[in-house]
Amino acid sequence: MHSSPAPTPLLADAPWPTIPDGLTLLVPVGSTEQHGPHLPLDTDTVIAVAVAEGAARRSGDSVRVAPAVAYGSSGEHQAFAGTVSIGTEALTQVLIEVGRSARQWAGRLVFVNGHGGNVDALTTAVRVLSEEGTDASWQPCRHGDAHAGRGETSLLLHLAPHRVAMERAEPGNVEPVGDLLPRLRERGLRPLAPNGVLGDPRGASPAEGAALLDRMTGELAAALRAPAKDDS
Repeated sequence: MHSSPAPTPLLADAPWPTIPDGLTLLVPVGSTEQHGPHLPLDTDTVIAVAVAEGAARRSGDSVRVAPAVAYGSSGEHQAFAGTVSIGTEALTQVLIEVGRSARQWAGRLVFVNGHGGNVDALTTAVRVLSEEGTDASWQPCRHGDAHAGRGETSLLLHLAPHRVAMERAEPGNVEPVGDLLPRLRERGLRPLAPNGVLGDPRGASPAEGAALLDRMTGELAAALRAPAKDDS
């Protein structure tokens, strides 16, 4: 006698008859880009997936997590080996097509974003989908870190400590990110931070990462409970 598999928030794990009608689908959106000399290339994706899974577990069986969109708009990191960017235009179209397909059976679509460079694509994709009648939105993973600094390092030390090379962690450019943005967009990150770090990862800890993840998960779960905006 075979027992039924345990409930899972992961869409990819579910046989299709177990998917409830009109569910809320969370789609993590990350990147494949350098994260300094100490963090893996999929850092943004790992964080977005963890936040989405945590929120889904807090929200019950009506919320599922789709496989992540693991390539983002990361042109500012292109001077570093390992970065794979598809750019804003391509990412926008990918997100639109994901939404057009998923809305055939999902009642609500929420993109969970782990990379700041994806914002323009997300904003446009959500606008297009909404204009087409899809209940679509996006939510950021707000960890307060510019790039590969203390916040992201703490999160990875909590989520995947075996993938963090703390012996190579070093500070990068510690200027306020708001001051850096115009130069970052114009020149890319390499001239501003040769090691690929914005901030200082030293002092990061698994406990700080756990606290950050709990807060971000709670924020997303709260957003899922909130009623949809009435834009009429």
